Amino acid sequence: MKNTDNLNIAHVKTLMSPKELKDQLPINDESSETVYKSREVLRKILRREDKRVIGIIGPCSIHDLEASLDYARRLRELGKKVSDKIYILMRTYFEKPRTTIGWKGLIPDPFLNGSDDIETGLRYARKLLLDITAMGQPCGSELLDPIVPQYTADLISWASIGARTTESQTHREMASGLSMPVGFKNGTSGDLEVAINAMQSALSPHSFIGIDQMGRTSILETKGNNAAHIIFRGGNSSPNYYEENVEAAENALKALNILPAIIIDCSHANSGKKYDRQNRVLKSIIEQHQGGRESIRGFMIESNIIAGAQKLTNDPGSLVYGQSITDACVGWEETEEMMMQTYAEL
Repeated sequence: MKNTDNLNIAHVKTLMSPKELKDQLPINDESSETVYKSREVLRKILRREDKRVIGIIGPCSIHDLEASLDYARRLRELGKKVSDKIYILMRTYFEKPRTTIGWKGLIPDPFLNGSDDIETGLRYARKLLLDITAMGQPCGSELLDPIVPQYTADLISWASIGARTTESQTHREMASGLSMPVGFKNGTSGDLEVAINAMQSALSPHSFIGIDQMGRTSILETKGNNAAHIIFRGGNSSPNYYEENVEAAENALKALNILPAIIIDCSHANSGKKYDRQNRVLKSIIEQHQGGRESIRGFMIESNIIAGAQKLTNDPGSLVYGQSITDACVGWEETEEMMMQTYAEL
């Protein structure tokens, strides 16, 4: 008999179950309170019951646990200064979608060397989320792998589905069962329709195959996620943070009897991948919001301790502390200036 199975699988390793990881790193009272309260606040802002705007701010990707905690402490103090107008979440992105190949994030490759110790990556991510939420700072993250949320989602207040996965039925079904608000980015082409379609799908109940807390393959039945919304990130040809783009989205959502709720990414194609243009995008967002575009419920900024980005080399120990190894970010001083200026204008 000819072998026809697993011909390109080099090795299979059993992964600990979500329950095993949560038993090792259980959620505490402080983290539980942070996540529960922040999710409720976010839902109210998205429904316009809370007049504040959401600020999702932080590194393009997490790669250094010490620097990430340092950043979280700074962001927590900044958030207190603006909390009556801006509700700040920290970007804690542990998985990075790649157009071809490259470092895939802290969970897939925590040692930055291609060793792919995913179990350690999951442990590092959960521990960091526990530490950050315990200090009262809520977190947001892109969810790329549909299995990972079983290990970390209880500590995440807001989630995004990226431009490369918004069209994925798997991610739409996953989003329909997530416990936090979920934003869908427009496609990399700039196509908004795929994000609107994804919203409609996530609002509806689904049944799909996944795993339970014991790691067993299961059928998951969802209720639908009533806090789904859109994220504008620009497209290959142009930005899409302009008022005419917002108006078009409002009209499309209203035609479907969906209350328009939009978060605008100041980075990626909206800034032409020039990190120092993020402030320009933010100023336009706030001007539109103050001019009556209430559908704009928040913004995203890629920010780190040190401005710019650095290349990941064969010597991770030589990396500059607090500087991105993926997309370039604004530095901490500019982040503070941007937030205080935004606060003054709101």
